[in-house]
Amino acid sequence: MNGSRSREDHQGSGKPPRTVLLTGATGYVGGRLLHHLESDPRLRVRCLTRRPEALAGRAAGDTQLVRGDVLDPPSLAEAMRGVHTAYYLVHSMGSKGDFEALDRAAARNFAVAARDAGVTRIIYLGGLGDGSDLSPHLASRQEVGDVFRASGVATVELRASIVIGSGSASYETVRALVETLPVMITPRWVKTAAQPIAIEDLIDYLLAALDHEGGAIFEIGGRDRVSYAEIIREYARQRGLRRRLVPVPLLSPSASRFFLGLLTPVYGRVAAAMVDSLRNETVVNSADALETFPIAPRGLTDAIARALINEDREFAETRWSDALPPGRPLRWTGLTYGRRRVSSRTVHVRKPPACAFDPIRRIGGVTGWYASEWFWKARGLLDTLRGGVGLRRGRRDQLDLRVGDTVDFWRVERFEQDRLLRLAAEMKIPGRLWLQFEVKPDQNGGAHIRQTTVFDPAGYVGLAYWYLLCPVHQAVFASMLRGIARAAQARPARARVSRRRTYASRRLS
Repeated sequence: MNGSRSREDHQGSGKPPRTVLLTGATGYVGGRLLHHLESDPRLRVRCLTRRPEALAGRAAGDTQLVRGDVLDPPSLAEAMRGVHTAYYLVHSMGSKGDFEALDRAAARNFAVAARDAGVTRIIYLGGLGDGSDLSPHLASRQEVGDVFRASGVATVELRASIVIGSGSASYETVRALVETLPVMITPRWVKTAAQPIAIEDLIDYLLAALDHEGGAIFEIGGRDRVSYAEIIREYARQRGLRRRLVPVPLLSPSASRFFLGLLTPVYGRVAAAMVDSLRNETVVNSADALETFPIAPRGLTDAIARALINEDREFAETRWSDALPPGRPLRWTGLTYGRRRVSSRTVHVRKPPACAFDPIRRIGGVTGWYASEWFWKARGLLDTLRGGVGLRRGRRDQLDLRVGDTVDFWRVERFEQDRLLRLAAEMKIPGRLWLQFEVKPDQNGGAHIRQTTVFDPAGYVGLAYWYLLCPVHQAVFASMLRGIARAAQARPARARVSRRRTYASRRLS
């Protein structure tokens, strides 16, 4: 690995790498921070986790995984041995019981273990908020910082507002509300001021704190001070969705918690803590962070744009054969992947991957879609009547396929010979749609073909489109996959292929 070679070069320079302990590596922020720490040749990374197996496939080979729990003091001694800097990115908000007491106990255990092991620095991610009327959640987050400082270990506490990034609880809550509701009945907390920070900027601050001498409290946030209503409106604008916010001053906190838990990924005590915290302003009142670290935080518009771009990139890099549960069929409505809806199915053929992929690379045009041709013709006609491209474009070549080619009302977005084809729909629908085929060999010389449809709905209209047509799409795509399997099992007739190619050439000319 390049990271390992760089670390060896660093050791050869006479400066041994510092050991950094990371807690919360399976979480949203910790998982992203882990990869940055692993790429730094100055560092040797150690992760404290209750489930090392959950990190086994995500951590680098030279990252040490130590089983332990911040609520189990004996397990911390081994994890702290030889550590220079310890990151504390855990909290108990989603746990059963008194989360404030759990956070307090966990912080004390961690602080004592760090002091006894001679740890030089603790870097802690807390929460913004001022005044004596802080919510229990925010008050607990700041109390944890007090516990660390009282231990005598130099503590760098970064106090942040909500984090903008795909996977953040706050961001996912905003996303779920905007994507689902055309009209939002909003309580008074939507007017509360916040200073949201992009996940990239938060990671930069956490990394910069590694080289800060001594302890300090830094308030960090994005460039813009906005209300929660403005965050909702900006997300809706970038997604091209029209949303109306109707303020209702008498909406009780219990009703807000109920609807948050019903409509968003947030649940239980997490929803309750979030609603209670939304009454507090989470804005930066000190410029110390800007003066100390060479970081220029993004504004809200850029932060949301980056989150959407990063989600698209992560999706584009996903291999659904690895991401989906093996050997287990999905429910008929598929599963949720971020804001997308995913449906997938597999078939096995007793042919090598090249033969299994051959019908896939011929799909569309004069070859057709291997089943339910009536459906594709009707769908093409409907698209044409709505001003779309319909089926008129066909294919450039019936055998050759390249990224950027058109295939009826699809476009080739990704192509790997004998392995993968991803088509992006260019028909007029309330959202974005992809159709992907993956071929993987088995141990007996055959191949597994996985067909995956991914739909990114445009608001509630897109969601209605997905769920109403699920039965039809399930039947059509399953029938198509069976047709591809039959074509793969049959020996291709070269004369027929030649005639099809000649016909396709005449058609395109």
